[in-house]
Amino acid sequence: MTAAALTPQTAPPGNPAVGGAPPALPAGVDALVDQVRGTGPTFTATSPLTGAATVVVPSSGPADVDAAFADAAGAQRAWAALPVTRRAAVLLRLHDLVLDRQADGLDLVQLEAGKARRHAVEEILDVAITARYYARATARLLRPRRRGGALPLLTRTRELRFPVGVVGVVSPWNYPLSLATAEVLPALMAGNAVVHRPDPATMLTALWVRALAVEAGLPAALWQVVAGEGADVGPLVTERADLVCFTGSTRVGREVAAQAARRLVPASLELGGKNPLLVLDDADLDRAVEGTIRACFASAGQLCVSIERVYVADRLHDEFLRRFVARTATLRLGIGGDFDADLGSLASARQLDTVTAHVADAVEHGATVHTGGRHRPDVGPYVFEPTVLTGVTPGMRMYAEETFGPVVAVHRFHTDDEAVALANDTAYGLNASVFSGSGARGEAVAARIEAGSVNVDDGYSAVWGSIDAPMGGWKDSGLGGRHGADGLLRFTRVKTVARQRGLDLAPAYHRPGAETAAWTRRMTTALRLLRRVGR
Repeated sequence: MTAAALTPQTAPPGNPAVGGAPPALPAGVDALVDQVRGTGPTFTATSPLTGAATVVVPSSGPADVDAAFADAAGAQRAWAALPVTRRAAVLLRLHDLVLDRQADGLDLVQLEAGKARRHAVEEILDVAITARYYARATARLLRPRRRGGALPLLTRTRELRFPVGVVGVVSPWNYPLSLATAEVLPALMAGNAVVHRPDPATMLTALWVRALAVEAGLPAALWQVVAGEGADVGPLVTERADLVCFTGSTRVGREVAAQAARRLVPASLELGGKNPLLVLDDADLDRAVEGTIRACFASAGQLCVSIERVYVADRLHDEFLRRFVARTATLRLGIGGDFDADLGSLASARQLDTVTAHVADAVEHGATVHTGGRHRPDVGPYVFEPTVLTGVTPGMRMYAEETFGPVVAVHRFHTDDEAVALANDTAYGLNASVFSGSGARGEAVAARIEAGSVNVDDGYSAVWGSIDAPMGGWKDSGLGGRHGADGLLRFTRVKTVARQRGLDLAPAYHRPGAETAAWTRRMTTALRLLRRVGR
């Protein structure tokens, strides 16, 4: 197949393109590479916006990764001994620096990930929110906690939290700023050090925020950066980390989990998704259409929680489809360093090939493309139009496989039960969305969907922005999760300390059997009393 899934004779008019020059590399970015612990052969990253080289980076071998872990472990002990308030002060200064220097960060995210500037902004804001939240919440979350003892008043029990040591973070290319700091910042606040392997395509973005953290007062040895392809460097990180965080495909996530399990170290995994959105028969159509546009096409669909399956109640289906297709066709494509474009580029030739292949396969097997479906090299090397299909059925690749691009299939349903069954008919369970005119009904349907996060009357921002609540995948979408208390406590080891006073919890071995029998009666009476008083 060619890059165009539709022939010119059958294709509807293409999405409008907007001009604007792509952003330029910020001044001084070459110095960022000095942060990499690498002595191996260099690799060159290129921008998906233009195909031009962005940076040359040395790769990291086993000796480099060993040195990174050794230095990180040495720095971690002093860092963990600091009061939480000292660690929090670093994150609050980072919060301010990211907002103050956001123009450079936006340029780098666009250049490396290809997304429109309006979507790159989400990453800047997310780093600030994450830094502020964990700076404010960590002292409360890590403080020793009183727990109920074996015997009230006589058993004093406390739960204590300690850092795990050195955390290995393997972060992806699609949200290179958000998905790095979502792991690194809480790991640091919990008292750990980090060895971080960013995706080779988005090294500069990760190095930029790491440099800002050092400027904010973070000891440089605490956040080590190694470089190279995931298949080469990822296993080196997993083999040495005290806990590993991985964001990427389910296939690779299984390998990371298996490697961590052999060492009996924890793994936190955010993996694939095939996320559904339901439009119930009482939904406000205007709100549902706009919400679905954003849910499907933010960052050109290259968002882990992007919607790829839309299910619309039979009563609203035809009108929803008409409005949704018409609105999608107006979305503006562009690669400029301004805010004019609604969609930017796919991140690589590999992503373009996958998206093109999924659409072509669906069309070949009978699906209908209502808008989009084409590669747009007139806009940028890897730009693909936002695409809406119907008639996508089992057996087509995009029915069950994650496309990870600006492509969505719209389906019809008759009852809420059918909609829930369709939403749950997937191996994944990362994110979902429900649009309803009744908040109570929407929340009731959301509670039945098998996913770690479900948004009501929103595509993904409601859950993502609620950073005090945990967010993670079910089924093949991962283990563990980020955000909230869980997002910090996963980076700790828990210890219980209990001190017994007065009555012993076991009879002394040298006592006669009659005394043991009397002790047993006393304990039985005590347990019955505790039962009566509700303990």
